[in-house]
Amino acid sequence: MFGFFYLSFVVAALGLGAAYYYGGIAALTLVAILAVMEVSLSIDNAIVNASILKDMEPKWRQRFLTWGILVAVFGMRLFFPILLIACATHLSASEVLDLALHDPKLYSTYLMASHGTIAAFGGMFLLMVFLDFILDPKRNIHWLGIIEKKIGVLGNLESIEIIVALLILVGVQSIVPQDIRATILLSGIAGLSTFVIIHSVTKLMNSYTHLKRAGLISFIYLEILDASFSFDGVIGAFAITQDIIIIMIGLAIGAVFVRSLTVLLVKKKTLQNYIYLEHGAHYALGALACMMLYSIVHHVPEVIIGGVGIVLIALSYFSSVRHN
Repeated sequence: MFGFFYLSFVVAALGLGAAYYYGGIAALTLVAILAVMEVSLSIDNAIVNASILKDMEPKWRQRFLTWGILVAVFGMRLFFPILLIACATHLSASEVLDLALHDPKLYSTYLMASHGTIAAFGGMFLLMVFLDFILDPKRNIHWLGIIEKKIGVLGNLESIEIIVALLILVGVQSIVPQDIRATILLSGIAGLSTFVIIHSVTKLMNSYTHLKRAGLISFIYLEILDASFSFDGVIGAFAITQDIIIIMIGLAIGAVFVRSLTVLLVKKKTLQNYIYLEHGAHYALGALACMMLYSIVHHVPEVIIGGVGIVLIALSYFSSVRHN
């Protein structure tokens, strides 16, 4: 078991050491809190990733577990927020990076102002992942028994998940402030469209390769999925500290632990041995999507976001144990 997390503990030791050198005990404590928060918010991410990775080609699986960690740590937790703020404020990426390093308070203000756009895109993308799972009529394992089976039957209706997602988006768009309604609607449609495009291309690739998951497309899909999961962690981190260096170190440690957990789940075939874990993770994902969309109007504390996911996954784990 320790072998799977060896790299994570090395990264944690280096990160905590760097934090102590950077800002003493206070910085070290903040980094530890951020790392724990990132892991608690991303357990469902690890399980969903593992459910996809177990069917991928070994070559692309390895690429995601190696290259993907660099994209997850530096791309989604540092450069993506910078790019997002650059687009929203019409500043250059270098100017935004300068803000992050030398005026973190203003950088945080810009990031918070972009929360609605982020939440609409990420929330709709995650909602589509959840609906695609729960409305799959071919799925023969049902955690909630007859209820889940009946819901799955609705998946026989053409594009039902898109219809449901659009209705939810229209409902959310109707209750947000008037001045951001168009932005929320466009961002939500962009998130939904991104899922549909990737899902459709995957199916097209499968028809030629006879693989359950086409390597390159699945890699892109997993990276976007990871990005959607990481939004709340990045924004929530600024509620704890506005120092971008501390945030980067803390979230990086958490991301590496999540990646190690993903490797463990794949190598140990945990999802095959605990058959409802995947269900619990997708329900947690659906709850996260709803909370992200709700957070456009009202703030949702990170402890609730992480807590709901952990409870659902724990319940699915105990259900799997009882089933075995």
